[in-house]
Amino acid sequence: MFLGTNFSEYLLGDGNPHLIQLYRTVAEQPDRFIEVASSFFCEGNRSKERYLEIRREFNDRSDVLLRAAQFLYMNKFVFNGLCRYNRSGQFNVPYGHKAGVPHFPLDEVENFSKRARQATFMHSDFVSVMQMARLGDVVYCDPPYLDREEAASFRAYGAGEFSFDRQCELADMARQLGMNGIPVAISNHDCAAARQLYSGAKILEFSVHRSVSASSVARGNVAEISRSSAHN
Repeated sequence: MFLGTNFSEYLLGDGNPHLIQLYRTVAEQPDRFIEVASSFFCEGNRSKERYLEIRREFNDRSDVLLRAAQFLYMNKFVFNGLCRYNRSGQFNVPYGHKAGVPHFPLDEVENFSKRARQATFMHSDFVSVMQMARLGDVVYCDPPYLDREEAASFRAYGAGEFSFDRQCELADMARQLGMNGIPVAISNHDCAAARQLYSGAKILEFSVHRSVSASSVARGNVAEISRSSAHN
């Protein structure tokens, strides 16, 4: 959404500190990041043993630039593109057994760095971020998705899961902002729970191709909805 829109400024918040750390590093040190991160995309790192070694270093060290580079490496070399943590907050996705060295996303990193000049990155819960919204702002939320009837959704993007109570809290906050004249859009699976949770909102239906999932049932074309609450 950030890269596909053209607002004068952005506030991007996420509860995953490693993702925000990656965004900030690309924004603030693009050339150095590209130099370090691209070095991980080589044949010598395309093995389970080397991947587990890098994953262990990522979980044990605190160097900001190195961890950002390792986070991108793991995103491209992991099993099915998953991002998952255990209850201790350690990244624990297994190796993806790639047939070849994944492509280093140079163009994407450079484009993100340019757009990031208009952005502020914030490691925070959605509540804190949404409470900062004022008239004239537009809010977009992309939470961990609700379960579809035929398949469970993945929610372990951090040490704690995004529960249904949190989904309800997000919907309530969106309604509050909408009543105050601040438009809010939320993406989610098109399922009975989502339609009940977002009842009264304008709902847009569309189909997306899902290729990142541990379960083959969850891949392929999936129905999603976007809930708009400009004036609820």
